[in-house]
Amino acid sequence: MTGMEIWNNPSCSKCAAARTALDGAGVGYALRPYLDRPPSAAELAEVLRRLDARPWDVCRTQEPAAVALGMADWPRDEAAEPRWIEAMVAAPELIQRPLLLLDDGSALVGRTAEALAEALRRTSATPGTGAEPSLATAGTAATPGTAATPGTAAPPGAAATAGTAVTAGSGVTAGTAATPGSGAEPGPAATAPAEPPHPAG
Repeated sequence: MTGMEIWNNPSCSKCAAARTALDGAGVGYALRPYLDRPPSAAELAEVLRRLDARPWDVCRTQEPAAVALGMADWPRDEAAEPRWIEAMVAAPELIQRPLLLLDDGSALVGRTAEALAEALRRTSATPGTGAEPSLATAGTAATPGTAATPGTAAPPGAAATAGTAVTAGSGVTAGTAATPGSGAEPGPAATAPAEPPHPAG
């Protein structure tokens, strides 16, 4: 996962600042040299949708090409949007930069420190880029070989209840009291050794 695509102008200081911030944060990105590879009208319209912006919001109307067209005075309504998009595709230097197209489907104009911080926040929140969730969650079964959690049934054949010192399947040693409810047989009672028989007479 790259993290994002940057529509990059190598001579733009804002683009350089964005690359530096992403490099410092260890975020991967792909560079789109949009001046050499201009977007189609459909691509630019899709980027505008992701930005939730209108064409004039991301148009550099002070560029010579825009001044020559008198774009500062163009209507700014829905009917005029195709005209703006066509002009920006024909002269891609009119597109504001850098545009950050994030892998989560959103986009930002990365010209301010706040915009770059937001791009980093969204990137870190994208699934697959953050820390892996813990595998041991409440209510999950115990891993094979670990001690059973309170309330689990004792393994088959284990006579003593949890907490007794008697090993499952072992007999109770002589003199050891059986745990109440364990089902273990009481050990044989210790008896005094019998006296040897006395000789007759």
